[in-house]
Amino acid sequence: MSAAGKKAICFYFQVHQPFRLKRYRFFDLGHDHYYYDDFSNESIMRKVAEKCYLPANKIILDLIQRHKGKFKVTFSLSGIVINQFRLYAPEVLDSFKQLAETGMVEFLAETDSHSLSSLKSKTQFEHQVELHRQMMRDYLGVETTSFRNTELIYSDQIGAWIADMGFKSMLTEGAKHVLGWKSPNYLYCNAINPRLKVLLRNFVLSDDIAFRFSNKQWSAWPLTADKYATWLNKLAPKSELINIFLDYETFGEHNWKETGIFDFLQHLPGAILKKTPFKFMTPSEVADALQPVSAISIPSPISWADEERDITAWLGNELQVAALDKVYELADRVRRCNDELINKDWEYLQSSDHFYYMATKFFSDGAVHAYFNPYDTPYDAFMNYMNVLSDFEIRVKRCFPATSEQEQVAKLEATIRDKELIIEKQATEIERLSKKPEKITKRGRPAVKKEAQPSLKELAAKLAKTSLKKPAVKKTAGTTKSKPKTTRKTTSGKAPAKKTTAKKSIKRVRKTKE
Repeated sequence: MSAAGKKAICFYFQVHQPFRLKRYRFFDLGHDHYYYDDFSNESIMRKVAEKCYLPANKIILDLIQRHKGKFKVTFSLSGIVINQFRLYAPEVLDSFKQLAETGMVEFLAETDSHSLSSLKSKTQFEHQVELHRQMMRDYLGVETTSFRNTELIYSDQIGAWIADMGFKSMLTEGAKHVLGWKSPNYLYCNAINPRLKVLLRNFVLSDDIAFRFSNKQWSAWPLTADKYATWLNKLAPKSELINIFLDYETFGEHNWKETGIFDFLQHLPGAILKKTPFKFMTPSEVADALQPVSAISIPSPISWADEERDITAWLGNELQVAALDKVYELADRVRRCNDELINKDWEYLQSSDHFYYMATKFFSDGAVHAYFNPYDTPYDAFMNYMNVLSDFEIRVKRCFPATSEQEQVAKLEATIRDKELIIEKQATEIERLSKKPEKITKRGRPAVKKEAQPSLKELAAKLAKTSLKKPAVKKTAGTTKSKPKTTRKTTSGKAPAKKTTAKKSIKRVRKTKE
């Protein structure tokens, strides 16, 4: 706990507006290199700006001025949404600049294109984080010291990378299957690098606002600021830090103005300051003021998506995996391709939204996926994306064609792999045959057990010895000389009956000739 014994509450808002690709058909490949549905992207941005961003930012600014340093919030703006503000709603970007100038708002770093690069490529992940940090300097004039990954995706390894990049803290989901008996209402640290402080989202209190506020069937409806503050106060004795993380579109877009969501936002800070011991802080302030209670071990990636709180929203089926693998196969060539437009398209094609549209989760979270999805089916989303990606690959190959030497090396490596595969299959087949079970006769009795098959070395030695022997002379009717007689003895010392009979018949033939 901090020296002053204060309890902290952190309000965080994600600001990311998915953008859409236009319907790109197979016959456009190689001809049409512009992939974006500008009309839809602009109309959606203008609508959300009017309903959410502008009125909500005005309320936040008024609250900061009214409470004189006691109210603080945190925002995470993806690089994609900043570019959309610049293109379609510059006044929204100006309103965020006003908030930054108050000193009461922290802006987090994240990936530039709201991508899944942390799951595929450390190099590309670090590159996108640096791009985003520079955007925050250029357009908002702030330096980022805390990090929030795409959709709160986190693992021990990802956290260690972030610590190595110099960040103080990182946000993620307080998932039940990770916490077990532990509470999300404390500060933790990364299991690999304890220098990184980890803030865990209280998903119950967060979802009460984000998903249940407008639900009239909910037992706690209607939710008021005083009621919410009462819930927080009950948690205070056993809590040190409460993290409320929301989509910013919760205010005005997902919950319309008519639901009373803006009134709730206006009265909430005052109710919390009056009725609870919690003080508003930002993630960087929390990292400086509070001490972690323990490390939090998260070996496999988690997120804040769906009931599972895992990454299946983006990598839950074969379509998504194939599309993500394909786009990152181009990483090396794109990196060496000195073309600004190609590099910008490459960033946009990594956005997690494209893979979210391909989800096939039709149960508890199906409605949520359908709300954001512009495609009729996941297969339509997959085909459209792969068509775009195919055209993009054509452009990359034209920009940086492989040399003949590189092609020869690639072919040689492929040939070697094929040969190794054939040898492996043959060895497996030989091993299988050597372990073949006894054959059963027609009468149902086991056949006579054969001797164990010789090894490959023994077969090779036998073959070499046979090839050195002189070939036998073929007998003809006029041949007077015969090969010296040899008798093969059995274990009893007697020649086999069949061979004796054969010798007698040969003697009869000779006597007849004489």
